[in-house]
Amino acid sequence: MGDTISSPQRAPRQRLRRRVVVPVLLLILAAILAFALSRLGLHRIGNALTSAEPGWIVLALVLMGLSLVLRAGSWHEVLRAALPDTEIAWAPVIRATMIGVMGSAVFPGRIGEPAKMLVLTRRLPGSSRRQLPVVAGTVFSQTLINLVALTILATVTFTSLNILRQHVSGLVVALAVPLAICLLVLAGPWLLARAQRSRSLRIALAAATLARLLRLGRQGLAVFANPRHGIPAVLLQLLAWTLQWLACYAVLCALGLQSDDGLIAAAAVLLAVNVSAVLPATPSNVGVFQAACLVVLAAYGVGAGPALAYGIILQAVEVITALALGIPALLGEGMTWRDIRGAATLEGEGEESAEPVSAVDEIEQQAEIS
Repeated sequence: MGDTISSPQRAPRQRLRRRVVVPVLLLILAAILAFALSRLGLHRIGNALTSAEPGWIVLALVLMGLSLVLRAGSWHEVLRAALPDTEIAWAPVIRATMIGVMGSAVFPGRIGEPAKMLVLTRRLPGSSRRQLPVVAGTVFSQTLINLVALTILATVTFTSLNILRQHVSGLVVALAVPLAICLLVLAGPWLLARAQRSRSLRIALAAATLARLLRLGRQGLAVFANPRHGIPAVLLQLLAWTLQWLACYAVLCALGLQSDDGLIAAAAVLLAVNVSAVLPATPSNVGVFQAACLVVLAAYGVGAGPALAYGIILQAVEVITALALGIPALLGEGMTWRDIRGAATLEGEGEESAEPVSAVDEIEQQAEIS
């Protein structure tokens, strides 16, 4: 009874905290940025921005767009391995990928991941209650491949970037988060088997439900046991990272910042902005993204003004690419901006609810309606 009464009361308080805390954080960030810009000198940043060569920026946009297409191709292979008896068309996977990237680029909290899972799940035949955990498992598989890419970038940059050598612990902590999740998935069945023997009926029922969802989620990892789909999935994902790396280098060339270490600097930037995005603080990680670029490029002798201009242009390239590919995908799916924000709401309600599959029920209802 107490839980039933407190849950509705807790939800409005949490919404109120979001409405108050987020604007306060944005004001603080704006004040910090204003102070930083006044110290750096707006004329230096402006000169760097206006002197950028458009041809290199267009090349960066093309490379970034191609990298997203390759990520969709990798996900398609992962899905085919996880759902071998289901015919999975290319178009829904591409649209879901683009909508997910756009959601993470525009809204705070990386809501793109749950959004793309919702978009694809409603296009798959069968029960959404069963398909959603499998799709979530495929997204986790791609996260593991991304860890391989980050490890390669770290290997390339650590030998030359002194500032990262001095902050090895921060990088290790950032990479340890997905690794810990991986270990939890592997150890989950054993932990849940013990929980199902609990004297508490509520704990036992919740553990049984989670065990079923986890078994379905682990199905999404089947790609690593299937070379036919696993090899293309890994290669496509790593090639997508390579194109992103080259896009970062193209922006360096646009500002005339390329040097003998230009490719290594681009790898260091790509590594830094991805590590800083593990826990996004603002939409698109604005501010933190530029700070990461500034710190990394300073280690290569780039001045603060050009480095900040580089961060602004690189993030603009990412956001423009996400919007250019995401908006047509959104229209193709017959969805709106509110639907993307709704994915985050569903995710939050699923965490707060006593019923573990309440969010799945909601998605299944939407799939049946569509």
